[in-house]
Amino acid sequence: MAKAKQSSLSPQDIDHLRAELAAGRPPAVWFTSAAVGVEAGRSAKVVAFTEPAEGDFIQVRPTGEKDELSFSPAELTVEKPAPRRRAPTPAAAAEPEAPAPVEHIYTPAPPPAKPKPAPAPASASAQPAAERKPAVRKQAKPAEVTVTLVSTIEGEWTVDVQWGSKRTLKAAPVAASAVSQAAKLLPAEVDEAVESVLSAARERHLARVEQLRAELEAAQRALDELTG
Repeated sequence: MAKAKQSSLSPQDIDHLRAELAAGRPPAVWFTSAAVGVEAGRSAKVVAFTEPAEGDFIQVRPTGEKDELSFSPAELTVEKPAPRRRAPTPAAAAEPEAPAPVEHIYTPAPPPAKPKPAPAPASASAQPAAERKPAVRKQAKPAEVTVTLVSTIEGEWTVDVQWGSKRTLKAAPVAASAVSQAAKLLPAEVDEAVESVLSAARERHLARVEQLRAELEAAQRALDELTG
């Protein structure tokens, strides 16, 4: 009997798996006959989705293993394979019938056949397909992280964080003192650029303080004259 072909993951199946994983429930999948290096029908748990969603972007952990491998939607299915059927028990052998009497007829023996030449030995380099090792899959490559610091003319700082193709933090405020301390641990060019921005901001704020102090003194003198 022909074995039913399992359907690979559809876009709706992938959306369902993403939702289950986001809810903290690693969903189960099974390998199809298109999977390379694993037995069809074996189960696994989905642990992550890499970006972009192309090629082998679904990371799974096969049952009984600790390694995480990457597969494409065509190599996975959400359809659980049917259990294998046991071979039927052979029926009891029927009792043999009594042998019929054999009539011996003389037949001359045929002439001996000519010996066939022995086949040439196969090359040692050729190996049966069953002995070939399964293809080794590469471990999933971690996504790149980009951190961007942005300053304003007033000396305020914000930070953006991009993880792969996803922006995880956008325009989050950061204290200028923290930026200054971090810059001192980086190359001199970074420290110099940050310090120039901080120095310009200090000068602007100092000028503003002097202006406000002068305005406050003038207002105080005017008040003293009015109350004098």
